[in-house]
Amino acid sequence: MKQSFSIIIPVYNRPNEIDELLESLTKQDFTGYFEVLIIEDGSTVKSDIIVEKYKSKLNLNYLFKENSGAGASRNYGMENALGNYFIILDSDVIVPKQYLSEVKKGLDTKYTAAFGGPDTAHPSFTPLQKAINYAMTSILTTGGIRGKKKAVGEFQPRSFNFGLSKIAFEKTQGFSKMKNGEDIDLTFRLWENGFDTQLLDKAFIYHKRRSSLQEFFTQTYGFGSARPILNEKYPETAKLFYWFPSLFIIGFDSSIIAAFFDYPHALFVFLWYLLFVFLDAFIHNRNLKVALLSIVAVYTQFAGYGLGYLKAQLLSKR
Repeated sequence: MKQSFSIIIPVYNRPNEIDELLESLTKQDFTGYFEVLIIEDGSTVKSDIIVEKYKSKLNLNYLFKENSGAGASRNYGMENALGNYFIILDSDVIVPKQYLSEVKKGLDTKYTAAFGGPDTAHPSFTPLQKAINYAMTSILTTGGIRGKKKAVGEFQPRSFNFGLSKIAFEKTQGFSKMKNGEDIDLTFRLWENGFDTQLLDKAFIYHKRRSSLQEFFTQTYGFGSARPILNEKYPETAKLFYWFPSLFIIGFDSSIIAAFFDYPHALFVFLWYLLFVFLDAFIHNRNLKVALLSIVAVYTQFAGYGLGYLKAQLLSKR
């Protein structure tokens, strides 16, 4: 089947991000047709002036709607798209010039109704953004489930870089009303309806993610809060390793307290792990500051996800 691509980008109060993303889309080496839909999700700081800059460079459709969240905005974009294959991107990403060509190549080689692509840090990103990217993508932290070739189980696409056929969208009705974990929920419903997913490892994007540790904590807290809900909704997908961040935080904080009472042995185990994180982050980034910040980012990630998971797990038992 010949694919015609519609790129769906929800945005909320982030015109500067859209500027960078649209600029990168104008540089694609892809020779086929594609359209871009910007879904303004009730923003008070609109992107209309930015979008106007690219009207002559891209086949661009700018749609404004009342605020209802990213999932509903993606669905709205797909309902108004002309293509038969949708590519969903977050507003805080930049795409390399070969992105669409790699998507087409991947689908031509092995067609699936949905795909996901990995994310990485652009050289221009700040040290903290690179550290957060490391925390979210390293096999030492997420176990390789967010875009590594040897991902755990079937690949679960994430909404920052998510492909979905029109047929699959119409069958599943797209994203649910979940505030967090809506992309994973959609993947599970795709599988239930007999649709396959795959990782297109060469169709990567540069993902800025959050610009502060507080924002990163809030984001990962939301991720952790969503997982017990998904486990309850799809019990066959529950895995023991989802407990790891919670157990890490409890164990690490407890080991610090124990060290004050002359029982430092448990703390050494955690310090060795963080040393491995530091060394691995340094090898990947070749930057001492990024490696040091990666330790902080990993702890923040585990604290956010782990506490969110624990709270949601306890509430689900009531």
